[in-house]
Amino acid sequence: MRIRPSSRLLILSPENRVLLFSFCHKGDALSGKSYWATPGGGLEDQESYEQAALRELFEETGLRRTTPGPQIASRDFTMMLPDGENVLAKERYFIIYAERSDPDASGWSRNEKDVIRGHHWWTLEELIKSDETIFPRDLIINLLKSKLAGSSALTPS
Repeated sequence: MRIRPSSRLLILSPENRVLLFSFCHKGDALSGKSYWATPGGGLEDQESYEQAALRELFEETGLRRTTPGPQIASRDFTMMLPDGENVLAKERYFIIYAERSDPDASGWSRNEKDVIRGHHWWTLEELIKSDETIFPRDLIINLLKSKLAGSSALTPS
């Protein structure tokens, strides 16, 4: 099974809302699947997780940074890509602090334009109460709980 390393972005607003994109697949191996997920994507050749985080941040939101935020989590799991290939996903999560705004979609790939249906800045309460599929729900909820509790470990420098 091919390994697919990727960087994911936990973009937090000053009000402790997290940016998620709504994905809805039609006409591919994931047809009928709808979910909310963090911005991010696979590493390109010779790219580090940190470099991919910065590239994905700009491509998917229009935001520019010179360094990524701290890597706060990682997870490995098997997933199916839209083309039907099963891969071992090796995801690394970075925190980015940003003002709440609409993402700039001008850098989106054709696939992103086909499957991303919108975005929302989620509160902790909305995440806990929602019946929608959210990836990775537990990580995001724990991050927001930690921020609201005043944990200095996740405070921007």
